Amino acid sequence: MELNQNNVTDWLADFDPEKRIFTGQTYLKLKRAMDLILVIVSAPLWLAVIVVVWAIIEITSPGAPAVFHQLRTGKGGKRFVIYKFRTMVPNAEELKQKYAHLNELQWPDFKITNDPRITKIGGFLRKTSLDELPQLINILKGQMSLVGPRPTSFGAETYKLWHTERLDVPPGLTGLWQIVGRAQLEFDDRLRLDIAYIDHACIWLDIVILYKTVMAVFQQRGAH
Repeated sequence: MELNQNNVTDWLADFDPEKRIFTGQTYLKLKRAMDLILVIVSAPLWLAVIVVVWAIIEITSPGAPAVFHQLRTGKGGKRFVIYKFRTMVPNAEELKQKYAHLNELQWPDFKITNDPRITKIGGFLRKTSLDELPQLINILKGQMSLVGPRPTSFGAETYKLWHTERLDVPPGLTGLWQIVGRAQLEFDDRLRLDIAYIDHACIWLDIVILYKTVMAVFQQRGAH
C-alpha cells in the first residue's frame, strides 16, 4: 500500500497492539539488538561511504568541517549531540535570518524549497538521505535507534504538553512520518504520526518502516 496521511490509520490496523508478541522491556531489548546487528554487520559498507562523502565535501565545499555536530532532543527530553554531513555553505547559519521570510513551515521548523544555502553535493546528499549516515554512530552509542521519532533541534521546552509523548522512546534515524509525508508535514502532523508509531510499536512494524524508508530513499524523497 502507498502510504499517505489519509490511509495511515487503516495501514496501522495491521499492527494491532493487542496482537504483539513482544512488549515492554523484551521488545526494547530486541529492538536494541536489531539496531546493533544491522549497523555492525553493514559497517564495512557505510564506513566506506562516509569516507568517500567526507572527502567530496572537503574538496568541493571547504571552509567548515564536512561533519557537523548539532544538539538534538532525545528520550526524556535529554539533549545530545547528533552527527550529520554538512549540506550547506559554511556561513549557512548567518544566512538563516536573511532567508527567514521564505520559511515554508511553522516556526520553530525551518524549510525552504530550493534553499540557496544548500551546496550542489548537499542537494544530492539530502535527496538520498546520505547526510544522515553519520547518525549510525549515534545509534551505536545508544542515543538513537534505527526507527523512532526524528530528534528535533529545538528543546523540549518548546513542545506543547501533548507533544511530549514522543519523548517516551529513543529518537530514530527514520520513522513513520518519513514514509508518509517526509519533509512536507508540519510539526503537529508529524507528532501525530510519531504517537501513532509509539502506540503500535513492534519489531515487525520497525522492519516494515525500514524497508519503506529504503524504497523512499531510492525514489529520492529526501527528509529532514
